[in-house]
Amino acid sequence: GFNVLEAGDPRDAVSMALAPGRTIHLLLTDVVLPFMSGKELQEKLRSMGIDIKTLFMSGFPADIIARHGVHRDGIHFIQKPFSLNALAEKIREVMES
Repeated sequence: GFNVLEAGDPRDAVSMALAPGRTIHLLLTDVVLPFMSGKELQEKLRSMGIDIKTLFMSGFPADIIARHGVHRDGIHFIQKPFSLNALAEKIREVMES
C-alpha cells in the first residue's frame, strides 16, 4: 500500500524530498552511502524541515555501523540480508512509533 520512490544517491533523495507537494513518510536508507552517510541524509532532511521517520539498513558489522551513529537507542535498524516479511514488520514498527 505504499508508493516507493527510489533515489540513486543521497543528493537525489534530497531533491525528491523537496519536490513541491510531495510528502515522504519514511526514509529507508543504507547506513553507508556515497557522498554522505544515511544518518547525515536523515539529519539534512530534518534540518530542511522535513519531518521523516527513518529505517536504516546495513550488511556491515556492528562496529562500522556504530561509527556512523546508527547503533543508539531510538534508531530503527534492520540487518541485511532480510526477508520481505522482516522488512514489512520493521516498516510497520517504524510507522507506528
